[in-house]
Amino acid sequence: MNKLSIPPVGEKLLPLGWDSGYEMEAAELRAAGYQFGRVAVENREQYLLLTAAGERAAEVSGRYLFEAATPADFPKVGDWVALTDDPAADVAVIHALLPRRTRLSRKIAGKKTEEQVLAANVDVIFLVQGLDFDFNLRRIERELIMVRESGAEAVVLLNKADLVADPAAPISRVRAVAPGTDVLAVSTLASPGMDDLLKRLRPRTTHVFIGSSGVGKSTIINHLAGSEILATAPVRENDSKGRHTTARRELIVLPSGALLIDTPGVREFQLWEADGAVEDVFADIAALAAGCRYNDCVHVKETGCAVREAAASGALPAGRYESYLKLRKELASLESRQREKPGSDKKQWSKEIHGALKTFKKVHPKSRFRD
Repeated sequence: MNKLSIPPVGEKLLPLGWDSGYEMEAAELRAAGYQFGRVAVENREQYLLLTAAGERAAEVSGRYLFEAATPADFPKVGDWVALTDDPAADVAVIHALLPRRTRLSRKIAGKKTEEQVLAANVDVIFLVQGLDFDFNLRRIERELIMVRESGAEAVVLLNKADLVADPAAPISRVRAVAPGTDVLAVSTLASPGMDDLLKRLRPRTTHVFIGSSGVGKSTIINHLAGSEILATAPVRENDSKGRHTTARRELIVLPSGALLIDTPGVREFQLWEADGAVEDVFADIAALAAGCRYNDCVHVKETGCAVREAAASGALPAGRYESYLKLRKELASLESRQREKPGSDKKQWSKEIHGALKTFKKVHPKSRFRD
């Protein structure tokens, strides 16, 4: 299906990321008389949509509310929805959600085992860290797993490059744990990095910025937009911690035509699912595992484990090995809860990994998990 087969009303959605693929998925709904829009803001089942006619407040229908099984089933920022819109009504009504191409999710904070969708239908996810007290390789590994599982492309964005004498050093450290991932160092006080970033933001392509409070996500977006469209606040000087100036996720259209989603600062990204993503992010450990004595080696306490030997010798950095075990333990525990099988093998394996972590820290007491 090419552009010519998209009806005029659909063509008005093209700047928002609509394309022939969405048009095909929406064909039956359009024939039934529905219109379409993209979620720009979500706030407790109250929505601001971007439609062919402009911005429109909306809410889900009673049937949608009844049939939604989990919070993740409700529209999120970036989603495409089918709606009816009576001009005389205060709000439009959302009736259906178009299939998500990508989905950035995490487990909600706390003990509940529930998915939180942070953004949908995103093409590129920028993992933003500040080159001050915020810089943390372990968090980058965790976020990369989330991005790989989402189906989007990852780019690591190191902000506040003006605070370090040579950004090449932290860039090299990131590339060591994220081979094949683009890494950019930028500063809103210096143009070269920002110019490179702006060139990467393609029209009608959706990008999302994630990271802790105070890393400068909103400041970067304001710089790219050429105006103060998002609120910002200074970080604390003693520890570079920032306040949550972004209180909601919001889809923004830049003058260049690129689509951006800003997100509130998040200090903890708990994994929701990572089918194969851990092995992708820790490809160096997967390569070492090929030399293990046993094909089913989990690199915890087996003899002849090439991964453990590499960690003991220093060939595999201690922090990276610990991070790998910690993430595998977290996923094993999560999968056990999701399957509601407390006595599963994964629960026992999770206990073994926990024991291995304690033993490793005793043998390597100077190991710092952040390094």
